[in-house]
Amino acid sequence: MAATILLVIIALFTFASAYKILGLFPYEGKSHFISFEPLLKALAAKGHEVTVISHFPQKTPLPNLNDIDIGGSFSSTGVINLDYLTGSRFQKYLTPIVLAYLGYQSCVSGLSNKNFQNFIKTDSKFDLIISEAFNTECFLGLVNKLKSPPLILIHSCILLPWQDDILAMPSNPAYILNHFMPFSIPLSFFERVENTILYIFHHFVFKLFIDIPGKIIARSHFGSDIPSLTDISLNASVLLINTHFTSSGAQPMVPGYIEVGGMHVETPKALPKHIEKWINESTHGVIYFSLGSMIKGHSFPEDKRQMFIRAFSRFPQRVLWKWEADTMPEKPENIMIEKWMPQFDILCHPNVKAFIAHGGLLGVTESVHCGVPLIVMPQFGDQFTNAKAIEANGGGVILEYRSLDEESIVNALKTVLDPSFNKKAKELSARFRDRPMPPLETAIYWVEYVARHGGAPHLRTAAVGMPLYQYLLLDVITFLSVILFILMYISFVITRAIYRKIFKIKEKVKQN
Repeated sequence: MAATILLVIIALFTFASAYKILGLFPYEGKSHFISFEPLLKALAAKGHEVTVISHFPQKTPLPNLNDIDIGGSFSSTGVINLDYLTGSRFQKYLTPIVLAYLGYQSCVSGLSNKNFQNFIKTDSKFDLIISEAFNTECFLGLVNKLKSPPLILIHSCILLPWQDDILAMPSNPAYILNHFMPFSIPLSFFERVENTILYIFHHFVFKLFIDIPGKIIARSHFGSDIPSLTDISLNASVLLINTHFTSSGAQPMVPGYIEVGGMHVETPKALPKHIEKWINESTHGVIYFSLGSMIKGHSFPEDKRQMFIRAFSRFPQRVLWKWEADTMPEKPENIMIEKWMPQFDILCHPNVKAFIAHGGLLGVTESVHCGVPLIVMPQFGDQFTNAKAIEANGGGVILEYRSLDEESIVNALKTVLDPSFNKKAKELSARFRDRPMPPLETAIYWVEYVARHGGAPHLRTAAVGMPLYQYLLLDVITFLSVILFILMYISFVITRAIYRKIFKIKEKVKQN
């Protein structure tokens, strides 16, 4: 009898603490969704009822997790050929515009998707919404349609330049790098000039190419009565960000800005037999070479591929190369190619000595977690900032693709394969792992915290939504300047009057 009562109490407690959560992930980048998926699965495993709108439904249905697939014919994230990535100095100006265009296309495709249209016709109610914040703000109109439940925003990489405003994060361009800047701290004078110009330029890009078009298309689907998308985002209780200060650099944070970098990292699994055998049999260790899912290894120009092959031949280490073609012409015996490899499991193998990567945040995070030195060859987006941050923190070196040659590859490999550099990477890994609780548990805690309290407006500072002239104290500076001018003018008038009085007295004395 007592056992039955206990089970009933536990069941009631579980039911009472379970929430209905909507996950809103309209961006089509697979690497983005990989960052968030463990959180969604963990929330479902804890008994919460999770509905996920995304392009990546579960292949095997999971308890408490309901997928709404909005995948369609439009794809904004295809394969990128390295020939097109020239590293132009104007890339940092053009990339946000390209991202804005792709985000708009995702809005058009996703909002008109049949599954999504069927969903918004239902009378669904949720205790909480978790939404990705990445150029698809048009979907935030759904928050208003669902009667504005508490909102958590989540981001797969460092914040885009205009997103600091969401929680009024300090974003002083004197020392906080723009998302697309290939600089490192401290900044020189001219770097601060360009960082400031980009800061202003990207805010205009957001307003003109993301916010206004997003509002137009959102109102066409959710009704003309929805508030500004910016106002909806400013009501977010928490922003979960896939970074950690040990690898991305320190900056001031407000209470609602929660770093959960490494949330997707799990316990390493056993490697495929042939890969494990290849790694174990390498007396001097293995170099892992992968440029992620969007940049294909076989898109390498032939001259650059030969540079790497010649450079690898000068080292005793074997090479695991993610190469999406069936064969590699004239492949040396010390290189193994595979179309797909379990990257994290490989990086955490103790015999892996270096990782040549493009600088995507997931790969950088996994490498830092496993303590493997990086050679970063950034191509676009946040990869330049990630590369500079990892270099500054002692976890890797940068290899410039535009000036690539055999000697630069050899020098980079010599640097990261040196035992002293490996020691730095292990120290960085130890700092990255040293936290009060694992990142996934941190994310779960804050999701449940916001749900428990029906939102967390108390985490937002008074700066959220504050007019720019007040935030910059322009009104105060103007007022004080006017007061100072008046005081100076009064002082001048009094001084002049006294001077004239004294001068007149002296003139009278002389005349007498």
